[in-house]
Amino acid sequence: MKGTSALAAALLAGCATTSAATSPTPPPAASTPTPAPTAAAETPAPGRAVCTGNGGFTFPDPVGDDNGPGNYTYPTDAVYKPGSFDITEFQVVPSGDTTEFRVSVNSRIEDPWDSPAWGGNGFSVQMVFIHIDTDHAKGGGVRDSLPGVHVRFNENEAWDRAIIISPQGATRVNSEIDAKCPQWKDRIIVPRVTRASGKTLIAIVDNAALGGPPKDSWGYQVLMQSNEGFPGKADLLTRRVNEFEGQHRFGGGTDYDNAPFVMDILVPPNGDPVKKQHEILSKYNKSATTEIKPEDLAVVPMVYPCAK
Repeated sequence: MKGTSALAAALLAGCATTSAATSPTPPPAASTPTPAPTAAAETPAPGRAVCTGNGGFTFPDPVGDDNGPGNYTYPTDAVYKPGSFDITEFQVVPSGDTTEFRVSVNSRIEDPWDSPAWGGNGFSVQMVFIHIDTDHAKGGGVRDSLPGVHVRFNENEAWDRAIIISPQGATRVNSEIDAKCPQWKDRIIVPRVTRASGKTLIAIVDNAALGGPPKDSWGYQVLMQSNEGFPGKADLLTRRVNEFEGQHRFGGGTDYDNAPFVMDILVPPNGDPVKKQHEILSKYNKSATTEIKPEDLAVVPMVYPCAK
């Protein structure tokens, strides 16, 4: 019996050995091909638009040109943080019966003056006028800018619609329009929604108010200003630019209404966009101090990001 047990054990061991030896070796794991590197999304250079084909686009603007004609300075109060008036990108995003206009700046948008307490839109400091040329035709629109920025437009680039992005509520904005530029009331659009998100101001506008959905042929000019709750009698909620900056006044101007009250604008492509802006906003009559005439003001261009 002892020999039989030993033989059985040997046979079992042999079977185990044979089984292990003949068991199929698992196939090597299939090699996973290394994915090809994904090309980074192209970031358009300042002044070069990326168009979406439906009237929408993204138009970048240089960083660090929030100084008007080159010498403007921010107010001294801490609420006016560096980059607050520095346009970095302008977007037009059509969607159904509305269009979203987005203006991004080089600083997070904050609400230091608690705008909900006075019926506002969730931010306090910035103020933007978007002028739109829908026909690119001589004599078809308005050459004067909205009150309080002191610039003009070329005759064949006059604006047909203007959108106000203000922290003030619609009631206050409409009241200011009625008091200071009622002749353009039908051309001025107070958005159905105005809000801020991160570094971006957002306005949602009905296409009917624009005269139809945006077209690739349209021109735009974005004028960056600051919300002023106690504006001058002829200023549409805009902050003045004095010769010297103050707690709530920009500096670098002339103390008169001949200099542009604008911190940043869009400029057409080609060339140095910062230099172009400085040249454009510097071309005003510096000797005109009283009885300012339209021809004394700087002329700003429309930008046609997607026009062919």
